Amino acid sequence: MGTAPKNPIAVMSEQRQTTLVNNQINIKMATKSSIHIKPCNVKSSGAHNRRTAEYMRNIGKSKIYIVPELTASNEQWINPGFGDPDLQVHYDNIKRMVKEKTGRAMQEKERERKGKNGKIIKVAGCSPIREGVLLVRPNTTLADVRKFGEECKQRWGITPLQIFLHKDEGHWLSGQPEAEDRESFQIGGKWFKPNYHAHIVFDWMNHDTGKSCKLNDEDMTEMQSLASDILLMERGQSKAETGKKHLERNDFIIKKQKAELQRIEETQRYKEQQVTLAEQELKQVKSEIRTNKLKSVATDAATAIASGVGSLFGSGKLKELEHSNSELHQEIAKRDKSINGLKIQMKHMQEQYGKQIRNLQGIHNQELEAKDKEISRLNTILEKAFNWFPLLKEMLRMEKLCYAIGFTKDMVNSLLTKKEAIRCNGKIYSEEHRRKFDIKNDIFKVEKSPTDSSKLVLTINKKPIGDWFKEQMEKLWQSLRHTTEEPRKNRGLKL
Repeated sequence: MGTAPKNPIAVMSEQRQTTLVNNQINIKMATKSSIHIKPCNVKSSGAHNRRTAEYMRNIGKSKIYIVPELTASNEQWINPGFGDPDLQVHYDNIKRMVKEKTGRAMQEKERERKGKNGKIIKVAGCSPIREGVLLVRPNTTLADVRKFGEECKQRWGITPLQIFLHKDEGHWLSGQPEAEDRESFQIGGKWFKPNYHAHIVFDWMNHDTGKSCKLNDEDMTEMQSLASDILLMERGQSKAETGKKHLERNDFIIKKQKAELQRIEETQRYKEQQVTLAEQELKQVKSEIRTNKLKSVATDAATAIASGVGSLFGSGKLKELEHSNSELHQEIAKRDKSINGLKIQMKHMQEQYGKQIRNLQGIHNQELEAKDKEISRLNTILEKAFNWFPLLKEMLRMEKLCYAIGFTKDMVNSLLTKKEAIRCNGKIYSEEHRRKFDIKNDIFKVEKSPTDSSKLVLTINKKPIGDWFKEQMEKLWQSLRHTTEEPRKNRGLKL
């Protein structure tokens, strides 16, 4: 590779690395970095991201997962080279570009083709515009997310078109938050759990070739590591490291679905409470009616007596009593009618809410089933890959170690892909000792472990990197001891 430049090879600056070390405990307590990318719905994405008035009206008066009082904290950025901010216009422009570059129309819809084994295979349509949901910290700025988007453009050629930082979404807790929860806060006497995240809309096309950018699983893994580095967040661990059944990129989706189910259950409890109050009111009305009916019976008896007396004595109060009795009967008839109407309304409300809850639960179960199938398929592929390529886990471990030391992507590629040795100058970082060490014309190489052929080891000057770091620390301690002992030797008796 030749002589490396004199500038340090570490990716992060000294100041940034110091910040990482000082905040190590706080970072571990924060939300882990995660990014989920899916095809962008150009018709509905803008309404949600921009919080349009029509969108806020359509989600209902309750605004279950959006707190309007916090919307002012949201931020947005539109690529100045984007032109028209309408995603549909940009989508149409991409279609014309693909036609000009390739001579073929862009395949937008899912299609079927017959495989070599005779089975029908479904081929997904092109997704020229994709949207990534990136988990962030409460103090993450729009500039941080823009830096992440620019780095994605440099590494993989995907261009950020729009960025929206949302700090007004989350879900309401049914009670007090857990003791370790430091993010939830009260709004109007209720506890709210925020879900800080950012939406990044990418142009996923290579405008020179007219073809879509191809990112594999390794690229997506690197993208998540990049997010954790730039946003100063703890990276979510992979299945190979944790042994979890689910993949990290699906955790956010499942968590959000569980929150939605919790919201449905809370809504159901609220409606049941309304029905209970209505039933109590109905009982009270019935009690009043029974009292009035008893009064009516007493009035009828008194009227009968008065009628008998009036026939004998000709009382002038008889007509008044008859008129009052008639009005009372009319009032009772009105209340009976009102009660019947209230019963019908309550029954209709119960049926309507029950139907809505059943529909939402059915959709939720279908989505969970689909995600479980996808996760199972990905797990099967991952297990096959580890069986076919025994050193794959070790190469992933070496990649993580190289990036932690401060190597660039090209240097990691030379070590792992090209299997070349590289000569470097500058500084390298040790996570174990939490400090940087100087290197000068030192040779790095990834080799098989001399004690275990199934393991890989990063060597510096043919010495394992861990042993080299220990030697450097011993030299540093010896130098410090020599510095402190020198003044003691000079302290003697003066004549």
